[in-house]
Amino acid sequence: MSNKFQPQFFAGIASCAIIGMLASMLTNQFEWLARSGFGLLTVSIVLGMAVGNLPVLKRAIEDLSSGLQFSKQKILRLGIILYGFRLTFQDIGDVGLTGAVIDLAVFISTFALAVLIGIRYFKLDRDLVVLIGAGSAICGAAAILATEPVVKASNEKVAVAISTVVIFGTISIFAYPLLYHFCQVYTFDPRFSLQFGVYIGSTVHEVAQVLAAAKSVGGDVADTAVITKMIRVMMLAPFLVALSIYLNFIFHPHSNKGVATPNFTPPKTKIFSAAIPWFVVFFIFAIGINSLNLVTNSWVQSLVSLDNFLLATAMAGLGLTTGFSAIRAAGVKPLLLAMTLFFWLVVGGGAINILITKILQY
Repeated sequence: MSNKFQPQFFAGIASCAIIGMLASMLTNQFEWLARSGFGLLTVSIVLGMAVGNLPVLKRAIEDLSSGLQFSKQKILRLGIILYGFRLTFQDIGDVGLTGAVIDLAVFISTFALAVLIGIRYFKLDRDLVVLIGAGSAICGAAAILATEPVVKASNEKVAVAISTVVIFGTISIFAYPLLYHFCQVYTFDPRFSLQFGVYIGSTVHEVAQVLAAAKSVGGDVADTAVITKMIRVMMLAPFLVALSIYLNFIFHPHSNKGVATPNFTPPKTKIFSAAIPWFVVFFIFAIGINSLNLVTNSWVQSLVSLDNFLLATAMAGLGLTTGFSAIRAAGVKPLLLAMTLFFWLVVGGGAINILITKILQY
């Protein structure tokens, strides 16, 4: 019987939903949580991590894994789609060319840095470097899973790469709201919230982490951050195609010596199926419906409320499956590479945001 028809599957989803509802109750009851940077999504992931790392529940969490995975992947994507009903194409126009150029510059510089220091200085396996670089530069675990069939990496390398993204992406959820409040004190630009939203969307790893970090700052920042992140996610498809061509004509994916293997043929079907982020297409479709006022305001508000619940449920699933043991499993060198890329995203990504914004506004 498929896991999707077993009681554990539904129990896993129900567990995430209960934690999401509890997080909603707490944030509604204690408004100081949001003012302190702990919005609904942040509280949901923290509660999930607290429950998921209890030793007494370890076996139960493993039994519910199918439902938890469904929550943090499928329900999250549905939440992202419905998030489109908060936005219009005018909002996308506000991000405009500046946001797209920033995304491209951050993506290229981050992946290039990963390859340079990962292989040359940390002497890591090239497949692992590519996976960590893709996860950091594009969209976290989704990019890693999409890149895996191209490089044909082992399950262990995929698990290590995802662990590093989870660790530093989770740190971003708490670091960026603090950074926002610190910078706000010294910034008098009325467009600072918009610019910081672009900064979050262009530098934080996962879509879920972008949402959690940006929602802790404010609604306007979250809208801009999500749009910027969606542009970044769209870069996954051309990246995978370019990577497969590179590996096909120059390197064998399992060689660290750069030996040409012209007979190697990448799995084209998997490449292109993984490269199409369909949830982004439906996200844009939802924005179009909202922009044309095809849905009444009451329905939009209902969809937004449902979206909050779905996103909180997905965050709970992410928290429940984030084990503190991931730090030990990742090892030192992959962790150092991911940490270097994290600091580059925060500092170098910030510099790129400032520089490109000034150039294009000049």
